[in-house]
Amino acid sequence: MINPQMKKGLLDTCVLSALQRGDSYGYKIIKDLSPYIMLSESTLYPILRRLEAGGALTVYSLEHNGRLRKMYQITDSGRSQIRSFLTDWKEIEAIYQYIKEGYEND
Repeated sequence: MINPQMKKGLLDTCVLSALQRGDSYGYKIIKDLSPYIMLSESTLYPILRRLEAGGALTVYSLEHNGRLRKMYQITDSGRSQIRSFLTDWKEIEAIYQYIKEGYEND
């Protein structure tokens, strides 16, 4: 089982990555991520609020079929978080390889 802190970072980065592909709304983010990770609305919306509070994304409203839809847009800070994640991931991969090699040689 993945460490909850690591999973939190993965989910945040997945959401930011979905937004890096273009502005989006909650249901579409869930749909876009569904081939890769299971994400419910009850998990997504706290992530979106946390990312907004941290300056990683901004929110605006857009009219769609006579209703206002809450849209999310990644910021430069959010893009920076993705870059940091990718840099950190290289270190995690190296640690994984070290552990795997030790296990396979046991």
